[in-house]
Formats: sequence, structure tokens, C-alpha cells
Amino acid sequence: MSMKRRVAIYVRVSTDGQTTMNQQRELETVVKRHDWKVIDVFRDQGISGKNGRKQRPAFDRLLQGVIRKDFDIVAAWSVDRLGRSLQHLLSFLSELKAKGIDLYLHQQGVDTSTPAGKALFQMLARARRPSWPCSRVSAC
Repeated sequence: MSMKRRVAIYVRVSTDGQTTMNQQRELETVVKRHDWKVIDVFRDQGISGKNGRKQRPAFDRLLQGVIRKDFDIVAAWSVDRLGRSLQHLLSFLSELKAKGIDLYLHQQGVDTSTPAGKALFQMLARARRPSWPCSRVSAC
């Protein structure tokens, strides 16, 4: 019998008037359906996704767990819960890929543990790097 995959759930809302409980409930349903195991729930309450890692304490702790490989999958309700900056998102995806940690995004139907999800991960990783040296392009 194989070990259950270890999951970190990340939930975030931008204002104190909102709740993360609906996000968490849906993600816990997914975890149960896949027979995964929740290791921790990281919750940023009333914090904008525009803020960087240092202004988002739960996201910072999540990234520390990624570095330590505390889990096999990061699950989030939607890509915009992870952040609003494309640069920050690509950096986050790069960290996950480097550590061999998969990503599950509920609203987008992305699961990088599947072949289609792995292909998407590869395309996003390529978007992070230019396909030719910048010195050859005057617009860089």
C-alpha cells in the first residue's frame, strides 16, 4: 500500500468581511476524494494578493514548508488566491517545480500530478525564461 500524498491547503481572502471557510471546505472535499492527507492549512485573512510574501504570513510559512518539502501537493481554491502578481506567481511555481511539489488549483481544474497538469507546468516554467538571449533583442 502506498503512502498518502501530503497536502498543504492555502486559503486567502482580501478583506476581514470575507471568510476562507468555503475555500477550505471545498479543498478538504477534494483531498478526501483523492485519499490525500492534509498536513496543514495556511490561512491569510484580510490580506491582498498584491502583497508580497513578507506581508502574507501564512503564504510565507507555506513557502518555508515548500523549501523543507513538508508536503507533496499545494492545494488552493484559485490561482488568484496565490497572488495577483505574475512575477510572484511564476516564482512560486518555479519553487514548487524545483522541489518536486505538485499544485492543485480547484477553480482552474489544474492538477500538476496528472499528465495534462505536468504539461501546463512545463509551459509556465518556459514562460519564466526568455527563449533567446536578451542581448539580441533591443526591447529587453
